Amino acid sequence: MKMTIKTGDNVVVIAGKDKGKSGKVTAVYADANKVLVENVNIVSKHQKPKSQQDKGGIFKRPAPIEASNVMVVCPVCGKATRVAHTEINGKKVRTCKKCGASLDKEYVKQTKKEAKKAIKASDLKNAKLKVAGVKKSEEKVEEVEEVKKTTKKATSTKTTKKVADKKVEVEEKAEPKKATTTKKTATAKKETAVKENKEKTTAKKTTAKKSTTVKETK
Repeated sequence: MKMTIKTGDNVVVIAGKDKGKSGKVTAVYADANKVLVENVNIVSKHQKPKSQQDKGGIFKRPAPIEASNVMVVCPVCGKATRVAHTEINGKKVRTCKKCGASLDKEYVKQTKKEAKKAIKASDLKNAKLKVAGVKKSEEKVEEVEEVKKTTKKATSTKTTKKVADKKVEVEEKAEPKKATTTKKTATAKKETAVKENKEKTTAKKTTAKKSTTVKETK
């Protein structure tokens, strides 16, 4: 079975427990359609000492993974890509599907210029799209700020109205209290005047009685 991945290729894991990890391919197993990658799918292996000089123990080693769980990283554009095949000087060469650069080290120089042109064009397109996105985001931010300002103004007017209503209510509540206090003071004054009048009349009566008693004794 032919493999599109070869030893020495830089590779990114796209599936499995080690998704996102990258490393160099150290071995290819075409019959099993598997690949051995540095620092990927590390397995602990128990090993017995074969002689007195050997030391046994638990050793961690990378185990082979499925070739379909791996994508080649282009040496020119630096992106994970599927492998395409093109003819260069009558030979089939593995190339990057994104920029067209060769994945085989022998033909990298020949395809590098065309790959750079393709990369520049794509970068320009991406840059234009990014600028348009930035402008749209700025417009959205401005709209949101205007909405916030209007809401703040509305809330401030509502709060001022509420404060004014509360003041009016407090004043209305305070006015009857004042009226009741004035009524109470008026009634208290009347009561004190009546008491004073009573005391005066009693004092006059007592003086009149004393005078009559004094005349009778004489």
